[in-house]
Amino acid sequence: MRGVNLDDGASRGGDEQYGGVGQTRTRLPERAGDVYGGARRGRSSSRSLVTVVGVVVLLIAAIAFANRGGGDSSSDSGDNKPNTSATAASGTRPVKSKSSGIPSGFAHDQQGAASAAANYAVVLGSDGMFNEESRHSIVDAIYTPTAAGKLQSPMDQAYSTDFLAKLGLDANGNAPAGSTFVSRTVPVGTRSTHYTPDNAKVSVWYMGLIGMSGQGSIDPVSSTWKTWNFDLQWLDGDWKIVRDSQTDGPAPVPGDDKAATSDEISKAIEEYGGFTYAR
Repeated sequence: MRGVNLDDGASRGGDEQYGGVGQTRTRLPERAGDVYGGARRGRSSSRSLVTVVGVVVLLIAAIAFANRGGGDSSSDSGDNKPNTSATAASGTRPVKSKSSGIPSGFAHDQQGAASAAANYAVVLGSDGMFNEESRHSIVDAIYTPTAAGKLQSPMDQAYSTDFLAKLGLDANGNAPAGSTFVSRTVPVGTRSTHYTPDNAKVSVWYMGLIGMSGQGSIDPVSSTWKTWNFDLQWLDGDWKIVRDSQTDGPAPVPGDDKAATSDEISKAIEEYGGFTYAR
């Protein structure tokens, strides 16, 4: 998702390529026997992952477009330039409670809306979206009832058995024995483009991780950079998603880091938990 909404990165190669204005240098691990270092990632498998994951992204975008103009969102002011507000650290605790592991009870102010958007991006980009039961719980918890009702069935169709199989998962979203499926969203910052006590628009710039870590994996875990745009409504004492969409980037220039082995990635996923995000 990201989460459901996370596209795979560009295909990796073991060679150094130079040409035109840009330069690309890919440094792979030297440990023998590991698919992350011993085998070149094929373009076909990379493009396949981009395609199947992109299905969900396009689906949600289409639904959001079809649902726009509803009575539960506010109109923007006549000014063509939005009154934006960049993330500024404040140390304010985002929430005091969680519901089924999902942060809830955000503050009824602009900062609370920004915190809600960041945390919702994390939840929607998690591996929980690949299991039907947990996905239903997530959608019901963070979307308005109207939006959730329109999303559940199309999402179930998008997360079909065939779709999961293309990612290497079984019908319940589980990875094969000995492998670890990774799907995470890591917010870098938020930007508020509109705010009233009833409605807010917040964009979350994030790095996503997606792929299968394990021996024989043809789609190793890779990173992607995107921006998640949320329309939020204050409803029943909390911020809820009315609609959302994603855009690519902005992506920084890749560094010269050595790619980790599958064992190192799997261990890191098990040992390092996520955060509750706030300003």
